[in-house]
Amino acid sequence: MKTIAIKSINDLKVYKIAYELAMEVFEISKMFPKEETYSLKDQIRRSSRSIAMNIREGYAKRKYEQVFIRHLNDSLGSSEETRGWLSFARDCKYINAVDHKRLDDRYDEVNAMLYSLMNSWQNFSNL
Repeated sequence: MKTIAIKSINDLKVYKIAYELAMEVFEISKMFPKEETYSLKDQIRRSSRSIAMNIREGYAKRKYEQVFIRHLNDSLGSSEETRGWLSFARDCKYINAVDHKRLDDRYDEVNAMLYSLMNSWQNFSNL
């Protein structure tokens, strides 16, 4: 199997996408009502940011295989948590169904990439 050179965290596509999605969730959550400031808004921002940050932390500790994979697994959990919060936001009418579907599909893509990286991390050189 072909190896792919990873020289920095920014070479990991899944990290870039997770970061972009966290920023998009941040922008969308600005529209949530004030009464959601310390509940849904805070939770969805934390979980969406956690995805990218766990990937980054795992990458920093990649020398230790199980630690790296554990962080990727934690990212997966945060991705699913974010998807759940997005469903609440849709059902509370804070985001529309089209935006929900688009974001949910992107998080599905992130999850697939995380699974792939967890199962084939050996195929990446310098990782």
